[in-house]
Amino acid sequence: MSNDLFAPRVPDEVASRRPLADRLRPKTLGEVTGQEHLTGEDGVLRRMIESGSLGSMIFWGPPGTGKTTVARLLSGEAGLAFEQISAIFSGVADLKKVFETARLRRMDGRQTLLFVDEIHRFNRAQQDSFLPVMEDGTVILVGATTENPSFELNAALLSRARVLTFKSHDEESLEELLKRAETIEQRPLPLTEDARASLIRMADGDGRAVLTLAEEVWRAAREGETFDTEGLTRIVQRRAPVYDKAQDGHYNLISALHKSVRGSDPDAALYYLARMFDAGEDPLYLGRRLVRMAVEDIGLADPQALVICNAAKDAYDYLGSPEGELAFAQACVYLATAPKSNAVYTAFKAATVAAKQNGSLLPPKHILNAPTKLMKGEGYGDGYRYDHDEPDAFSGQDYFPEKMGRQTFYDPPERGFEREIRKRLDWWAKLRKERNTR
Repeated sequence: MSNDLFAPRVPDEVASRRPLADRLRPKTLGEVTGQEHLTGEDGVLRRMIESGSLGSMIFWGPPGTGKTTVARLLSGEAGLAFEQISAIFSGVADLKKVFETARLRRMDGRQTLLFVDEIHRFNRAQQDSFLPVMEDGTVILVGATTENPSFELNAALLSRARVLTFKSHDEESLEELLKRAETIEQRPLPLTEDARASLIRMADGDGRAVLTLAEEVWRAAREGETFDTEGLTRIVQRRAPVYDKAQDGHYNLISALHKSVRGSDPDAALYYLARMFDAGEDPLYLGRRLVRMAVEDIGLADPQALVICNAAKDAYDYLGSPEGELAFAQACVYLATAPKSNAVYTAFKAATVAAKQNGSLLPPKHILNAPTKLMKGEGYGDGYRYDHDEPDAFSGQDYFPEKMGRQTFYDPPERGFEREIRKRLDWWAKLRKERNTR
C-alpha cells in the first residue's frame, strides 16, 4: 500500500502498537505518494472523480505501491460503498453474497465499489461471474493484481475494465516515506547516510517494506547507537539487492548477457552472467535464457549448443547452488564461442507468417493418409512416392498446398555445421529440378 502520509499521532497505547505503515496510511488521494500519474491533480483517477463517472478498473503493479489504499480512498471520494474481498480466501459463495448485498444497496440508491485483491487468482469461470454485475452497474469493480492482466485475466473482463499501472516507488518517494515516518515517530532513523541509502535499496520499491524495515531499525537500536551499512544488514538480516529482479536492472543485464553471447564475446558474457548470479537472480531463469540463445543465435550452425545448455540445466539440478552455477558458465562460454546463425529463427518467423496467411489451405492429397475407402476414392494418398524406395532416398515431390506452390524459408549460411546443411539442400534442389522436369 502507498503508506505515504502523515497521520495524526495517536497517543493511546493501543494506537501506538499499530504498524508504522498503517499509521502513515493516506487519508485522501492527494496525500498518496509515488503514484502522481494516477492520483495527482492531473492524474487519471482525479479526472474520473471530477467527471462524476467511475468505471471498472484493474490496478496492476508490484506489492507495496498503494493499490488497496487507493481503491479505498477512491470509494470515499466518489461517495461509493466499499466492499473488499481477496481471491485467495473467497469462493463462489462469497461472491454471490457480495453481489446480492450490492444489489440491495443499489435499490436504495447507492452504488458499490468492489475491490478484489489478487484478482488473477480467480479461475476463468469466477472471473466471468463479474461480468453481469459490471454491465448492469451493480458494482464498480476494482481488481488488484501483481501479474500481467493480458495473460492472467479473461479478455471479456479486460474489455470492460480499464487497466491502470501502479509504479514501484523510486528512491525519492521512499525517502519521503522515511521522512514522514521520522516525523510521526519524533526521532531520526539511527542510520548513517550510506546505511539509509542501503535500506531504501532493500525495500525494492515497496513502500510498505521500507516502513517495516525502518521499524526494525528503531526496535534494534540502543540509546545513542547508529548503524552503518554492515550493521544494518546484520540487524534486518537482508542484503541490499544489486538490482530489482522485476524492474529495469533485470532486463538491462539479461539484454547485455544475450547481446554479448550473440557478439561472440565470452568475457563480457561471463561478466554479466556473474553479475546476475551475484544479484540473486533465479539460476533456472538464466538457464532458460541460455537455451533461448542456443536456438535463436546459434541454431544449426552448432547443433550441440542446445544439447550443452540442456545438459547444464541437468547439472545444476544435480549439483545445486553454487556448484551448479559453473555448468551455466560453461554453457555461456560455449554459446559465445560457437558459430552464429539465426537462419532457423528467421525461417520459423517467415513460416509463421505464411501459416497465418494460408491457414485454410489443405495439404496436397498425395501426402494425406487414406484410412477409409471413401477417402481412398477421393484420391487421398494417390501418387505418393515413398522416399526410401527412391534413388538417393529422395523423391523430389512437392509437399506444399497446391495453391501456395513451393516456398523457401530456411536459408542456411556458410558457417559452422550449416555449411554441410547448405550442401544437402543444394543437392536436393538439383535432384528435385531434374526429377520434376522429366
